[in-house]
Amino acid sequence: MTDPLQPVLILLAIAVLAVVVFRLLRLPPMLGYLLAGVIIGPHALGWIPETDETRHLAEFGVVFLMFSIGLEFSLPKLVTMKRIVFGFGTTQVVISIILVMAVTWVLGLDWRVGFVLGGALAMSSTAIVIKMLAERAELNSTHGRQVIGVLLFQDLAVIPLLIIVPALATEIDSDTNDFSLMLAIAIMKVIAVLAFILLFGQKLMRPWFHLVARQKSSELFVLNVLLITLGLAWLTELAGLSLALGAFLAGMLISETEYRYQVEDDIKPFRDILLGLFFVTIGMLLDMQVVIENFFWVFVILAALILLKIVLIAGLSRLFGTDSSVAVRTGMNLAQGGEFGFVLLAQAGAIGLVENSVLQPVLAAMVLSMFIAPFIIEYNGQMVQRFYSSEWMYRAMQITSIAAQTMVAQNHVIICGYGRSGQNMSRLLEQESVPFIALDLDPRRIQEATNAGESVVYGDAARREVLIAAGLMRAKVLVISYADTVSALKILGHVRELRPELSVVVRTRDDSDIDLLKEAGATEVVAEIMEGSLMLASHALMFVDISTGRIIRRIRETREQRYSLFRGFYYGDTDEAEDDSEKLFPRLLTITINPGAAAINKTLGDIDLASLSVEVTAVRRRNIRGLLPASETRLEMGDVVVLRGTQGNLAAAEIKLMQG
Repeated sequence: MTDPLQPVLILLAIAVLAVVVFRLLRLPPMLGYLLAGVIIGPHALGWIPETDETRHLAEFGVVFLMFSIGLEFSLPKLVTMKRIVFGFGTTQVVISIILVMAVTWVLGLDWRVGFVLGGALAMSSTAIVIKMLAERAELNSTHGRQVIGVLLFQDLAVIPLLIIVPALATEIDSDTNDFSLMLAIAIMKVIAVLAFILLFGQKLMRPWFHLVARQKSSELFVLNVLLITLGLAWLTELAGLSLALGAFLAGMLISETEYRYQVEDDIKPFRDILLGLFFVTIGMLLDMQVVIENFFWVFVILAALILLKIVLIAGLSRLFGTDSSVAVRTGMNLAQGGEFGFVLLAQAGAIGLVENSVLQPVLAAMVLSMFIAPFIIEYNGQMVQRFYSSEWMYRAMQITSIAAQTMVAQNHVIICGYGRSGQNMSRLLEQESVPFIALDLDPRRIQEATNAGESVVYGDAARREVLIAAGLMRAKVLVISYADTVSALKILGHVRELRPELSVVVRTRDDSDIDLLKEAGATEVVAEIMEGSLMLASHALMFVDISTGRIIRRIRETREQRYSLFRGFYYGDTDEAEDDSEKLFPRLLTITINPGAAAINKTLGDIDLASLSVEVTAVRRRNIRGLLPASETRLEMGDVVVLRGTQGNLAAAEIKLMQG
């Protein structure tokens, strides 16, 4: 192809088509990228040649993926999960490598090939697993926490593996002493680079970002992020290490600044697009002719990969003290190949460490395992439930934990959804000493709220048994605080069946579903846009000398008429843009004062978070929660501090509390 634009257009067209199809099928778009690569690659239709330029472009996808992982890398979080991450995760990767090396030794292959294949097959797909667990609201479950811990270590283990693989290739033409020297030099090199970047980077990163942010230019901010990411990636490659390592370090450095949330939003489009191109190029590596010729070995590797991973990970999970059903679900969630396994195989193939005849069947098996993974993850709960009665017990325990918190509650309020509206309501109820229980599905929000001592539990309010466990038969009122008509109708159906006389207040975004929700049994429907219009009008009327009593009467009449005066308006281009202001709204953040934190033994007045426009709303100490603590309150190790402020200011406050 002589036209340089033609391959790009073909690549984009096929990628868009594949992603649309896979989204319609409710499958991860990454699988669409892989399939697109298989179809247009040099081994199939041959529309896109396999060139160095294509590979280099795709490599940037891995760079930005590693940058995102570094950006979310939290040392306090790592400390709390250290047993799963460094115990469970390390054991899984090491044993996987040893097992594969043993198999390759039996087959007569070089041990270096076994090491590379073991490292690649030990990886699981972070992109597929995390996305599907989040959609299924299982991130906060027992098996979900184990899966996250293992995936986190696998992501970290890629860094030393990327360093060792080139050293293994050099060892082919040298003796053992030379290889040991090469490996020692590589380790010393990475320690030196890490020390240099982390030592000087931490001192320079925050003031440099302050300088860039003061220019108040979004273009400059994005350019700066790209410069730091690609610049550090280039430095590590210059030192003989990997681009991905430099990007990971760049993410870690920026995560220590108050700009990490903004950076994450800015970098996401680059990461997703380039990562998609990376998966396309991985699909291009698959030679279907080789797969057909080696069908038996592809099937054997695929079956061995899935079954051995399930057995190994489930066995390790049992050793770490979990129930059999949870252990099996953990194994089934991690039974596929991973994106970083492709990175290792691509690197090993490029330097000639693994022959194509060995590489292709393994690559094919890994790709197929990722195609199968969404189905295994989707239905593993049902499969496990057939064989393990303890899985039913596990679900029952979740319901029991909800019931335990509402066992003595009478005439309480059930809040379905603990977002901003639910939390604001809970504060008013708390001030009036009205008991309530909140149900939510966001693991992070629940963790933050329970750390602060608030009455919120994990549960899907649209499920009948969850509502019963939350004390539906004894509640005074039920409030649906999130704007989801489909879910609200399910809840109203359960209430109408079990307790039709119960008052139900439903939130909706506009006036379009008011009649539908009223017919389904809602006592009151609050349309947030309509209420905002009422408040806006009431304040305006005060300034044109309308009496307060008349204004209140007008508001009451409008509500009684179901907002008929306000129903329907002209949509404009600026309506959607209002969502961009979300970052400016105050939010809550809970921070645990870990050992070594700068805030230990300091008073809130000494720390002076008010200078950052952040308010301390509560301090929880040994399960005793104090609201609006005084400036003389001295923080201790283990305290949970609840902060209120905007996203960027909260990040700055967290740094001040933990690092000084």
